[in-house]
Amino acid sequence: MAGGVNRKISAASARSHTRRAKQGSPLVLPSGSFTKLLAVLFVGILALAYQAIQPAAPRIPGTPGGPPVTAPRIKLRDGRHLAYKEHGKPKDVAKYKIVFVHGFDSCRHDAVVADTLSQEIIDDLGIHIVSFDRPGYGESDPDPKRTPKSISLDIEELADKLGLGSRFYVIGFCMGGQVVWGCLKYIPHRLAGAVLLAPAVNYWWPGFPANLSNEAYYQQFRQDQWTLRVAHYTSWLTYWWNTQKWFPASSVVAHHPDIFSPPDKAILSKLSLRRPHEAQVRQQGDYETLHRDLMIGFGTWEFDPMDLENPFPNGEGSVHLWQGDDDLLVPVMLQRFIAHRLPWIKYHELPQAGHVFPLAEGMCNAIVKTLLVGEATAFA
Repeated sequence: MAGGVNRKISAASARSHTRRAKQGSPLVLPSGSFTKLLAVLFVGILALAYQAIQPAAPRIPGTPGGPPVTAPRIKLRDGRHLAYKEHGKPKDVAKYKIVFVHGFDSCRHDAVVADTLSQEIIDDLGIHIVSFDRPGYGESDPDPKRTPKSISLDIEELADKLGLGSRFYVIGFCMGGQVVWGCLKYIPHRLAGAVLLAPAVNYWWPGFPANLSNEAYYQQFRQDQWTLRVAHYTSWLTYWWNTQKWFPASSVVAHHPDIFSPPDKAILSKLSLRRPHEAQVRQQGDYETLHRDLMIGFGTWEFDPMDLENPFPNGEGSVHLWQGDDDLLVPVMLQRFIAHRLPWIKYHELPQAGHVFPLAEGMCNAIVKTLLVGEATAFA
């Protein structure tokens, strides 16, 4: 009897232990479910990452939802529109026709040469100036296929549509100065002369000795070094890098005051920094303006400016490069090397001058007179 009771208790105890064991066992997913869950998570992460690197579509002027068109525009060969602004003497009576190419984060209204050139020089020499919105800026349609060659052909077509003649002058400032290299490469037969004002330099142009370009590159702020690395090596991440909040991006885009040298700050302190047109500059979005400039300006070029030949071998025109020796945005050491490699360029290095030297009083008078009539000036 006792033995029978013991056997019953042992059976109940066994069932109790079995129930506890079952209750404490881990969840076992059906075969393949865990793999499917991982796949869904992976696809979700990829979708979020893809969304983060994709810029919003540009707000193209004159299209539904886009800003209005207020400027005169020409229609280019591929259907895009280029907005422009005319300054100075009427072109039908002007002796000299100049196309001005604006810089980074600017537009056709930021035509420093046209804005600061004295009326006396405009009248005496007979000067007509055309400034335009580079693709994506202001009221010009974006060009997702933009290259140094395409923007040069845009300028040539602008000159033809406006009747500037078989030859005209080009003047470019900063990133616009970099555009002038493309004009010297692709449309030299259309140029009467050219000026590069503190032109942006691509640290990866192969003509630079590695030690020199590295020295200049590492003089930048660390955040700008990374911004240019991304633009050069992984251009498809340019939008993400310049919009993410984890690391500081371009100090130039952020308008950090330390990008300007003391001479720059002295000039800027005397000027009104109010720009009534500022909202127009990036009204289509940052990607087809600032980011596209970074990708093109510091990407891999199809030519090296230091391999260019003199476009005026018979002296029928001239090319001038003006550079301040205290420019914190464009290294003077690289401009000196370019001038050494291209002795046909007339190099003007300005002592105790920074990046915005064209805004100095009388500076553009000197630049334009030197280009058009060859007058030596105290500034040079």
